Amino acid sequence: MSLSSGQSGAGSDAAPAGRAPVLRLSGIVKGFGAVQALTGVGFEVYPAEVVALVGDNGAGKSTLVKIMSGVYLPDAGTISFDGREVRFHSPADANRCGIETVYQDLALCDNLDAVQNMFLGREAARRLAPAVEVLAEEQMERRALETLRDLTVVTVQNVRARIAGLSGGQRQAVAIAKAVMWHSKVVLLDEPTAALGVGASQQVLALIKRLSTQGLGVVVISHNLHEVFEVADRIVVLRLGRRVATFDRTRTTPEEVVAAITGAAGGTPA
Repeated sequence: MSLSSGQSGAGSDAAPAGRAPVLRLSGIVKGFGAVQALTGVGFEVYPAEVVALVGDNGAGKSTLVKIMSGVYLPDAGTISFDGREVRFHSPADANRCGIETVYQDLALCDNLDAVQNMFLGREAARRLAPAVEVLAEEQMERRALETLRDLTVVTVQNVRARIAGLSGGQRQAVAIAKAVMWHSKVVLLDEPTAALGVGASQQVLALIKRLSTQGLGVVVISHNLHEVFEVADRIVVLRLGRRVATFDRTRTTPEEVVAAITGAAGGTPA
């Protein structure tokens, strides 16, 4: 059963009872020359939930994620975080608010170890003298280990092993741990299992569920509806740059979601 549909995609009927969204986008418009990528799109993320963002190629998913992560500025519309209107001019702005993104290619450096990757660009230092600082290696290693252990699902035996030597599931675990380590409230995951085998995919899906139980709002962008139905609480469908439907995962079927994606159901833009 679709909880909401139409151009605005407010999705109010799908709101978890008694909770306010940690992240809300309203009336988002984005164009690239003659191409209108997003038209009046609304989107919301609640604490302690997994919301899946689905749609065919060209639906506008990547553009919406890049707006949420600060890569793109919208042409129109508003973004609110914790009830306060914000404007992201860069990914660093989104990071400071508490939004972290794990891209499909993971953006990890194969020649560095897990600790170095998790602290890349945010290294901790300790002062030896007024003008002398060195990296706080033990502090960083301890915090990296604590974060990975808190996630509990995928084991990384040696955080000083180079990323190139880790399995696909372990790499994804490091990338997600890197995202949640910085007191994030929202984590955006772009096709998190696309390059993984069955076993590693199941580990990552369990990891996604773990994030929501820790109170984070998790956005999963995926083409794999089987996995979407395994982890998502809500499913938001984009089609041709518009939000056309919102589903409660427990009250719908893959067939209904596919119908919304392809335009066979109501709520399709003209």
